[in-house]
Amino acid sequence: MFNFFKKNEPEKKQEEAKSAFQSFKDAVSKTSDAIISNILNVVGNNEKFDEFTLEDIETQLIKADLGIDLAVSIVEKIKKENVKPSDIKTFLRQEFQTILNKAGSNVLNFSPDNLNIYFITGVNGAGKTTLIGKLANKFKKDGYKVLLAAGDTFRAAAEEQLDIWSKRADVDIVREDKADSASVVYKAIEKAQAENYNVLIIDTAGRLQNKFNLIEELRKIKSVIDKKASNAVLESILVLDANLGQNGLSQAKVFKEAVNLTACALTKLDGSSKGGVIFSIAEQYSIPVKLIGIGEKIDDIRNFDKDEFISAIFE
Repeated sequence: MFNFFKKNEPEKKQEEAKSAFQSFKDAVSKTSDAIISNILNVVGNNEKFDEFTLEDIETQLIKADLGIDLAVSIVEKIKKENVKPSDIKTFLRQEFQTILNKAGSNVLNFSPDNLNIYFITGVNGAGKTTLIGKLANKFKKDGYKVLLAAGDTFRAAAEEQLDIWSKRADVDIVREDKADSASVVYKAIEKAQAENYNVLIIDTAGRLQNKFNLIEELRKIKSVIDKKASNAVLESILVLDANLGQNGLSQAKVFKEAVNLTACALTKLDGSSKGGVIFSIAEQYSIPVKLIGIGEKIDDIRNFDKDEFISAIFE
């Protein structure tokens, strides 16, 4: 008789979705301010654009970490299409949506019937190890058997940190101190195949001080994966710190030279005003963002939804 006061399942799910969206919107609020609010303030109540206002829009886009080339391109399009100031928000929304769409699907590749390998790259300090731990926890909670490979054998602390995360997420790990990275990955693939793991997540070194050695090491690991696990589902993921904005984007070129990047993961997006780099990544390298970190807790990782991101920064 008391069911009258209970919310039905569709209403409950709707409220949960609304709450999750609001939480995400709060996390990217600084990016929204940098991209949208600042531009709308520049435009004001103008009835048409003059050169000074267009220059100001370009400056705001650059400040929002879209990069000079993309900012210039957008302003040129505003001129060419004679966009009215009153339509600037709609124009930008459509433009940003098109940029993200062209980069490809934001869905993380996964097959429950295959071994899924996530080859994680990125510079030291980008948040690779933390992201790996969160991703492992996510798959573990979904009921999958997960194995980590400590492929960053250059930095002893990296193996220790990954070991700690493996315990937190309650997943297995293959590590071999001071061993060759490719050798560790080889053994991890053998174990994953022999013991029917669903997911293998590979950590790698990220030292840019010696670019040549890093690229060669990553190529060697990629070769091992291609030969030893040719039937596996593979994602080569570049981890970038959202707070670095355009400064972090140059890293993409280095790692793209070494492996065939299929995705990007953006860490520390919450509280950053530089989330506009997502558009630069898509435009410049045609790499879709597939994962985002929006907090310090082990559950603070989520799949990137481009439609949700556009809505969160424009609504």
